[in-house]
Amino acid sequence: MRRVERAFVMLNGTVLVLLLATMSVVVGWNVAGRYLTGNSLTWADEVARYSMIWLTFLGSGLALREGAHAAITNAQDALPTQGQLALRAAILVVMFSFFAFMVWVGIDYMNRMAIQKSAALRVPMKWVYAAMPAGFVLMIVHLALIAPKYWRAGQQHSDEAPLG
Repeated sequence: MRRVERAFVMLNGTVLVLLLATMSVVVGWNVAGRYLTGNSLTWADEVARYSMIWLTFLGSGLALREGAHAAITNAQDALPTQGQLALRAAILVVMFSFFAFMVWVGIDYMNRMAIQKSAALRVPMKWVYAAMPAGFVLMIVHLALIAPKYWRAGQQHSDEAPLG
């Protein structure tokens, strides 16, 4: 199971690196072209914008895993052990519920945008808005993978940061 989890995390990170590289190359090429030849790519702005949207949502699960989202741990730390366990369980239930709700909202919004197309690329906007449910599904998976350790100890092992 640990090997599958590491492969999942590595795949998620690799996709982020590829998206960031694509965005960087397109923007760099566009800037160079604009200043060297006076011409720019008509679609570069859209590719950069949509890549950033996908980067944000696909990276949010890894940020959750690393404890990079805002968190207030003082209340947890001030409670006795049983209180900490109860609070962490409540936090996990709220997070799972919110993420699932956002998947549902994201799919609904994605379907509403199915007929709209982007201006330059003429890509159906549902594929841009698909980043939201995809990102929240990844957050659910990442949370499910780290939840047992978070609930038991309030912090991850040395190679994983606390959830919150």
